[in-house]
Amino acid sequence: MIRHWTLQQFRLFEAVARHRSYTRAAEELHLTQPAVHIQVKRLEESMGLPLIELVGKKLLLTRAGDEVYAAALEVTARLQTLAGRLTDMKGKVAGPLKVAVVTSAKFFMPHYLGRFVHEYPEVQPQLTVTNRARVLERLSNNLDDFVVLGQIPGNLDLVALPFLENPLVLAAHPDHPLAREKNIPITRLADERFLLREPGSGTRSSTERLFAEHGLQLKPYMELGSGEAIKQAIMADLGISIVPMGSLELELDAGRIAILDVEGFPMRRMWHAAHLGGKRLGLTAATFLEFLVREGAKTVPAARRGKVKRK
Repeated sequence: MIRHWTLQQFRLFEAVARHRSYTRAAEELHLTQPAVHIQVKRLEESMGLPLIELVGKKLLLTRAGDEVYAAALEVTARLQTLAGRLTDMKGKVAGPLKVAVVTSAKFFMPHYLGRFVHEYPEVQPQLTVTNRARVLERLSNNLDDFVVLGQIPGNLDLVALPFLENPLVLAAHPDHPLAREKNIPITRLADERFLLREPGSGTRSSTERLFAEHGLQLKPYMELGSGEAIKQAIMADLGISIVPMGSLELELDAGRIAILDVEGFPMRRMWHAAHLGGKRLGLTAATFLEFLVREGAKTVPAARRGKVKRK
C-alpha cells in the first residue's frame, strides 16, 4: 500500500488540511483546485479510508485524516531539514529559502529578499504573506525556515531576533479636524471613529492594548480585512487607525494621509524573525537572517527621517 503514496500527495493533503480549503491550498501551491482534489482523492483511495469530510460548508478531517496530517507535517519538516543539510554540506548559500510574514511586512520583505538573491543568485525564495493567525500556525507547525512578525507570542518556545524598527502611528485624512492639532491627549481618541483590522491582527492587538492601558473604551467603527483596505478607508475619511509607518510612504508623499500628533506616538515596536526553539537553521536561512539584522540596522525609519507629514 505504501508504495502507492507519493510525496506530492502528502504535500497537497498537508496544504488542504492546514487551510481547511481546496481552493486556498491550490492558490498557495499554484495549482488548479481540481488537480489538488484529484490527488487527495487518490491518496484516500490508496489508504482505503476517508481523510476529509464536508459538514455543511466546513471541511473537516476524519480520525484517519488527523493521523495523516500529523505524518505529513513530520515528513515535510524532515525533508526540509534534509535539503538544508545537503546544501550545507556543499558549503553554498543556495536552494530553497522559506519565509512567512504578516501582511504589514510585505512592504519591506520583498526588497530584502531581492537584494539577498542578487547577492546569492542560487537561492530560491518562497515568501508567504498572510495574517498573524496563519503565520503563528505556520510557525507552530515548523513550515518555514523562520517567520517575520511584530509581537512575539508568549505561548511558544521560540528564538526571536529583532532586526528592524516598526513604528506605529495614528493616521487620518488630511482634512480631519485633529490633523491640525498638536500634542493631542490620548483621551481625545475615545470619541473618534476607529478603523480596525480583523481579530488576531498585530496592529489591532496594539490598539486594544493601548486603550486598555489608558482606561478607554474602544468602539470599532469598521472592521477591515487588510492594511490596504484600512488605508483606503482613511483616505475616504471614514475614520482613523493605528498603522505601521512603513506602509504609508506613498500616501504621505502624495498628501493623501496625515499623521496625528498624539502623545505617546509613534509607538516604538520592532520586527522580529522567529523560529521554534531548538531548531537548527540551515546555511541559507542563517545567512539570510544575518543579512536581515545587518541591513535592518542600516534602515532609518521614516518617522526619524522627517517623513511624518502633518497638515
